[in-house]
Amino acid sequence: MTATGSALGTHERTPHPVFLRADWRWLAMLNFPVDPAVLGAHIPVGTELDYFENQTYLSVVGFRFLDTRVLGVPIPFHRHFDEVNLRFYVRRKAAEGWRRGVVFVKELVPKRAIAWVARTLYGENYRAVPMRHAITEPEAPKPGSVHYEWMVGGRWHGLNVGIEGQPHAAPEDSEAQFITEHYWGYAGGEGRRTVEYEVRHPSWKLWNATRAELDVDVEAVYGAEFSAALDREPTSAFVAEGSEITVHRGKTLDG
Repeated sequence: MTATGSALGTHERTPHPVFLRADWRWLAMLNFPVDPAVLGAHIPVGTELDYFENQTYLSVVGFRFLDTRVLGVPIPFHRHFDEVNLRFYVRRKAAEGWRRGVVFVKELVPKRAIAWVARTLYGENYRAVPMRHAITEPEAPKPGSVHYEWMVGGRWHGLNVGIEGQPHAAPEDSEAQFITEHYWGYAGGEGRRTVEYEVRHPSWKLWNATRAELDVDVEAVYGAEFSAALDREPTSAFVAEGSEITVHRGKTLDG
């Protein structure tokens, strides 16, 4: 699963049992302002859009899924793979306060079994497609880059982010902190009951992007409704170094 989370996980409560453990590494995040009306049909029941400085965002995120273990067991040939997802940001009022979360419009992986499990257990919109990556770590004075590609409709689509220097903590109350520190995943939408699950990890250090490119046929991959937001340059981009994560069992919300 692919929501982000961490700091809120330290509050006093008992989490659901862990379903999945893995390392998420080299998370390339390209961010695009979007008209809230575009997201309306995708908002899970019981949640509302989350805003940063009065703006809603879509993010295209590519990353490496490493050392994956389901219920503590490593699955042969399914431990290391890429994922690219399109997501936006919501929140839900719970007893302890606001739970800030992520909703995935579409998630791409190269493994059919992974896509099936995510669709079946969490109701996520996973699709299995051919994928590849190329990652060069920056070593001063040489810059680095993070590149993910996936094949849909007979052509390769991709995202490419250039980075340099050393990663750093996201500034407090910054857009980067907003993007990276949502702690829950929500699956649902019109006519569907909402599934909520938690993902825990420490706060990540980030490289700022020196350049960012998204080469995607938006209509073919994500649908024409997202063309206006994604057929332009991202307003921000960065790469998170990542960490070990835990995904907890989901629950279906009442209502």
